[in-house]
Amino acid sequence: MPELPEVETTVRGLATVLDGQVIARVQMNRADLRRPFPVDLAQALTGARVTGMGRRAKYGLIHTDRARTMVFHLGMSGRWRIDPEDIGKHDHLVLETGDGHVLALNDARRFGAVDLVDTDALDAWGPFAALGPEPLGEGLTPKHLVAAFAGRIAAVKLLLLDQRIVAGLGNIYVCEALNRAGIHPEREGGKVSRKSLDRLVPLIREVLGEAIAAGGSTLRDYVQPDGELGYFAKDWRVYGREGEACACGGTVLRIAQGGRSSFFCAKCQK
Repeated sequence: MPELPEVETTVRGLATVLDGQVIARVQMNRADLRRPFPVDLAQALTGARVTGMGRRAKYGLIHTDRARTMVFHLGMSGRWRIDPEDIGKHDHLVLETGDGHVLALNDARRFGAVDLVDTDALDAWGPFAALGPEPLGEGLTPKHLVAAFAGRIAAVKLLLLDQRIVAGLGNIYVCEALNRAGIHPEREGGKVSRKSLDRLVPLIREVLGEAIAAGGSTLRDYVQPDGELGYFAKDWRVYGREGEACACGGTVLRIAQGGRSSFFCAKCQK
């Protein structure tokens, strides 16, 4: 599933051709993805000017001058294609700008979603209402994690994946950040020291920043809007590297946590 860096990369790619432009045409090539498209999507977007782009957790945001925001989720393998040579059978939503650019939302598995929300009601919108702070924003601090983890016996890895605690963190980047911070993924959240959290927070931002700069990580068939693959996967220190050497000289191990694989090094992560 595309994670935060992949969504951020997607939004930045779309902004290069969409931000400030009028949406001249909206074409839906089927009625739904994971759920039906909004019934008024074409009416609300046709003729609207894009006033800004954004991201909340793993959702992309396209703001318009009609005080409506199109919210998209890429699901398992969704991606936007900019100026494709042709429209394929999996290009389920197509936007055309006034200056002639074509943007196609391609989703072979149709686990993605598109919603239309009043811009001033975004924070209260169901999927956003209970989200924690953004990991790249000022709201994620060691103090916030101390309060969120206080008295918790759940593993720190699972707590970091809880979107109510931190919005948008996914499996790959939590594994990588915990490795850099020297924190074992199974350590009880309430027993992670303030010193460790002081170390962890900037490393979360570091990992995400490096992944965004690299265009994300290539997972399944994810590519950026311009067709380029994300290359951060080559810099993974532990994720997907079971049995390989850690930078400290230990061996990368894999365990299951909450239905997901956790990769870590028992030598340097305590």
